[in-house]
Amino acid sequence: MPLSATRLQQRGFNQSLEISRPLAVHLGVPVLARSMERVRDTRPQSALPVNARRQNTRDAFIVRAESVKLIAGRHVGVVDDVMTTGETLQEIATTLKRFGATRVTNMVFARTLPR
Repeated sequence: MPLSATRLQQRGFNQSLEISRPLAVHLGVPVLARSMERVRDTRPQSALPVNARRQNTRDAFIVRAESVKLIAGRHVGVVDDVMTTGETLQEIATTLKRFGATRVTNMVFARTLPR
């Protein structure tokens, strides 16, 4: 789950990346930590009502040019720390498929209830 530069600086780490590293070792797959980029800083989804979350994440991500060949034709896993409505994961899956991924599987550490 790509973070904006501002959010990464505030937190000091990407929690989804930290979850993905041991998971990737266990599954025997690579971590492509820089394959996607958040091109638009979005408000935290948890701060928004459910009906505003889709618009908040729309067109917020791209696959970096150097990663297109790695993703095209592949089954890609996306790791997120917490999922509420799934809008961010849906936007990332849509973006990955637009760039050629044949299948996207979301792996989530925790699930909350939408408010």
